[in-house]
Amino acid sequence: MSKVKQLPPRSKVKPADCWDLSSLFPSDEAWEEAFGKWEKRISGYAKFQGKLGDDAPSLAACLKFDLELDRAGERLGSYAFLKTAEDTANSTYQGMQARFTNAASRAGQAASYIRPEILAIPEPRMNEFLADKRLAPYRLLLTRLIRYRPHTLGEKEEKLLAMQTEMAQAAGKAFRQLNDADLRFGMIKNEKGEQIELSHSSFSALLHSPRRSVRKAAFHQYYKHYTAHENTLAATLNGSIQKDIYYAQARGFTSALEASLFPDQVPVSVYDNLIDSVHRHLPALHHYYDVRRRKMKLADIHHYDTYVPILSELETRHTWNQAVEAVISALGPLGDEYCEALEKGLKGCWCDRYENRGKQSGAFSAGSFDGDPYILMNYQPDVLDHVFTLAHEAGHSMHSYYSARNRPYQYYDYVIFVAEVASTFNEQLLSRHLMDRAKDDRQRACLVNRQVDAMRATIFRQTMFAEFEKITHELAQRNEPLTRDRFKSVYRGLLEQYFGPQFTLDDELALECLRIPHFYRAFYVYKYATGMSAAIALSDRVLSGGKKELSEYLGFLQGGCSKDPLDLLRDAGVDMEKPEPVDAALSQFGQLVEELDRLPTHAV
Repeated sequence: MSKVKQLPPRSKVKPADCWDLSSLFPSDEAWEEAFGKWEKRISGYAKFQGKLGDDAPSLAACLKFDLELDRAGERLGSYAFLKTAEDTANSTYQGMQARFTNAASRAGQAASYIRPEILAIPEPRMNEFLADKRLAPYRLLLTRLIRYRPHTLGEKEEKLLAMQTEMAQAAGKAFRQLNDADLRFGMIKNEKGEQIELSHSSFSALLHSPRRSVRKAAFHQYYKHYTAHENTLAATLNGSIQKDIYYAQARGFTSALEASLFPDQVPVSVYDNLIDSVHRHLPALHHYYDVRRRKMKLADIHHYDTYVPILSELETRHTWNQAVEAVISALGPLGDEYCEALEKGLKGCWCDRYENRGKQSGAFSAGSFDGDPYILMNYQPDVLDHVFTLAHEAGHSMHSYYSARNRPYQYYDYVIFVAEVASTFNEQLLSRHLMDRAKDDRQRACLVNRQVDAMRATIFRQTMFAEFEKITHELAQRNEPLTRDRFKSVYRGLLEQYFGPQFTLDDELALECLRIPHFYRAFYVYKYATGMSAAIALSDRVLSGGKKELSEYLGFLQGGCSKDPLDLLRDAGVDMEKPEPVDAALSQFGQLVEELDRLPTHAV
């Protein structure tokens, strides 16, 4: 009789393996009490309405109230979100999050006059206000707000847009409930003959199986369930894209892409140049797939052959504590303060470590101003990539740790563009650390293979996703229907371009575009690619530099959103408006592929 492994319910998970959310609230009851008080304060917005242009003290008082309410709301929202992530099928926490979202929407409606009132203040008068010391803490905030003048509507229109918050989230919520809570993929045998439950997390583990028949079976069984829901998933993705187009047009942007890049002051050329650079380097990617096929002694190569390490004999198992120790050792160049704080958090109460039934898939870091920078993992000890995922999320969390301690609330919350630099920087240090300590050529080949795969997944794959988002949003903006077949056709074309003519594409792979959660946050994924490119440049700079280079990098982590992201990166030593960082990363990829081709390996 083969053993059957099933995911435990949340109630059976050891407390030591769960995060402790008491830095936010000690209990659900404490949350309820704070929520009630916060909800009552929403009506306080009314006393400022119509007075923001009177004088600087009136404007300062309103901004102070707004930020205090927002800060309290962040704490409430963080707790509700994290409790929901523990078990997405838990109706109690679904209700908690829904109540918070509803109240936050009402707060947005109550505050909707602030932006148009500020933008209605004549420029000479606003300049006088900005010179007043009582507005000094909000000067950058106001300067950034004024940039939105061409894209801000009148008071009534802004209130209507604010009222649409919950409705606008419907497509994304429907996708998450189907993808994380309702979809069941059945049981499957692993290479040990054990019957295990196929899930998002175990699917990743099974794709790393040394037995090709296991990988193939997992791939087809997993996608069979997406095939059964492809029309629904196409409808939810189309709904999300239509939402993006609607808001971009309502605010007077020429495209949803421009609207998405506007807050960070990132030129569209940065996005387009990334895609162009990756296209130029696709031959190196195609070469890698051929190297992998030859090393694995395969007649043809499929998608389910691209995740398993080429060297199966090397031990890659890391317990949780071993993974933490490896990460902390690798990050030693960042100094004692960084490493000691991180080690305490990872071995203590920051992390929710392992998968349970209904838990949100994947991994994330959820930092906040008043709470610990929590990390959700679905950690698998036998997957080396999960050690790198831990390093990645730790980078986010330490970014939150430093920014919350060095900036006021209004300037602590760094934007995603720089967030992906901090996280991928940690991965680079871990990769260098392990490669430098490789015992022989075979071990180095394994680690080079992993680094190549990381770059493939983070630069090439995310750029393919970014290109898919660009194409589908442009189609929607031209009023071309985004049907199931249209989505699959666009995605199939990109798969053929990125994987190359010698790669065998299974028909089901075109469904991948319907299961990517990031597509519900449009134009997010390109930041993974730019982030890794910047991280490679900065890690080279810190490892080869001295106190100055380290100080500048830690200053970057402490910067929060006190400057625009491109300026924060320039201060740290890398200019992402120039092609050099992306080109250098892609050139490094090609060099690593050549090294992997030369190194001795043994096929799986």
